[in-house]
Parts: sequence; structure tokens; C-alpha cells
Amino acid sequence: MGKGMAIMAWLLVMALLTWYFAGVEEQQNNPNQQVRSVESAAGTEVILQRNRWGHYVASGEINGQAVTFMVDTGATNVAVPLHLQERLGLERGASIPINTANGKTNAYLTRIPTLSLGALRFYDVRGGLAPGMEGEEILLGMNVLAELTIIQQGDKLILRQ
Repeated sequence: MGKGMAIMAWLLVMALLTWYFAGVEEQQNNPNQQVRSVESAAGTEVILQRNRWGHYVASGEINGQAVTFMVDTGATNVAVPLHLQERLGLERGASIPINTANGKTNAYLTRIPTLSLGALRFYDVRGGLAPGMEGEEILLGMNVLAELTIIQQGDKLILRQ
């Protein structure tokens, strides 16, 4: 019985350490899980912290569903991995050719009824459903970023609407 209890204790310690370090890794990838919004005379602002790898990743919502955005000034439109289409309630439109960092491919046009990042809200946003995108991150493209004033200061990105 004592040996069994020792094994159970070690298994519990290992499970707790795994859970803890998974949270640390997620925080390093997305330091903006709680997006900081500020109301000022200049407008509504969201302040993002750069992640460990130099990207701006933040939690947000599409159609009321939690998502993770990566700010991508190289993306013309919001790019959503195709496998998230159903969960986010997006309709697949016409197929169009696109150029990506990995070469030419096809994506499907879509309209995003509501998109939010902290206190910033956007409606009827043009987007693309990309079959080649793996993972859960959605690229926040220039069609949204063009509606904002963007200020980079050190490791912070200020998005003002």
C-alpha cells in the first residue's frame, strides 16, 4: 500500500507540473489572453504585449466564439483556418487563388458578421477560409488593421479605433 501511495503521489506531482508548465508556455505564446482596453479622448485603444517570439498574439472573438488572433500586416484580409469554419458559424463562399508565404493556393471567401479584440468591434468583415492553415490562430489582416491607428512602442502595440 505504501508503494502504491508513493506512485500515486509522484503521478499527481507530474500531472500538476505538466499542467503548470502548459500554462506557462501558453502565456509565452499569447501574453494577451486578457486584452487590455483603454477609453481615451483619442478613442478606444487596445494595448498588446509582444510575445516571446516577437509576434502580437491576442485572444478575441468571432461571432461570440473565443479565438486567438495573430496581427499580420502581410495578410490582406482576415484569414481563418478552414477547419474552424463550422465552430465559428462562417459560410464558405467562392474559391479564390491566394499567395501565401508557402506559395500559391486557394481559399474560400467568407464574411465575418462580428469580430472583436478587447473593446474593439468590427462588423461584416471580409475574410478567407484557408484550407492549408493548421492550428487555431486566425490572422488579423490589413482589412481590419486599416481601420485602426497603429502605434508600436518597444514591445507594445497600441491599436486605436
